[in-house]
Amino acid sequence: MIDVHPFHFLLPPQAAVLFRFALRLAADETRAEDLVQETFLKAWANRDSFTPGTELRGWLFTILRNTFYSSLRKHRREVEDVDGRLAALLFEEAAQEHSVDLNKLISAMARLPEIHRRPVVLMGAYGFSQQEAADACNCAVGTIKSRVSRGRSELGRAFGRDPVEPHGTITHPGPLADRHVGACMSETP
Repeated sequence: MIDVHPFHFLLPPQAAVLFRFALRLAADETRAEDLVQETFLKAWANRDSFTPGTELRGWLFTILRNTFYSSLRKHRREVEDVDGRLAALLFEEAAQEHSVDLNKLISAMARLPEIHRRPVVLMGAYGFSQQEAADACNCAVGTIKSRVSRGRSELGRAFGRDPVEPHGTITHPGPLADRHVGACMSETP
């Protein structure tokens, strides 16, 4: 025969009293019913810690009150965000992806010829104007524009992007374009 725990008989008569107490705390019938259920679940889970002969009702009231205050603390920290706008504000991309991208950029920059790397760094990283970069490289502004453009194109290819013309049209290099680019690259401005 299965042994029945005394709580099977002791808990149900306490439901009405606990409900009234929970209703005073929560001021909502549905929430009060939930509190009573949570109290019974916690009492059942911790039935071995209850000392027979002590005040069961006081023990249950303490569990119910503590459960109510715990839920209040929890709900104070929660913010209603039905459409997800607030959660989107908390989004932050993983830092390791930026580190990997930075390492790729450093590697691609190291592969650029010095003649293209220096103007790209001066203008892109240090914020030099075209004139300032031209003065630093001892060349004309038009030459700096050309070197920066070629350097950026090389970086774009390193990252798998098609080179883009100044007017925004994508070029599709063929044999003629390769000869033209090769001839321009061999020129020393």
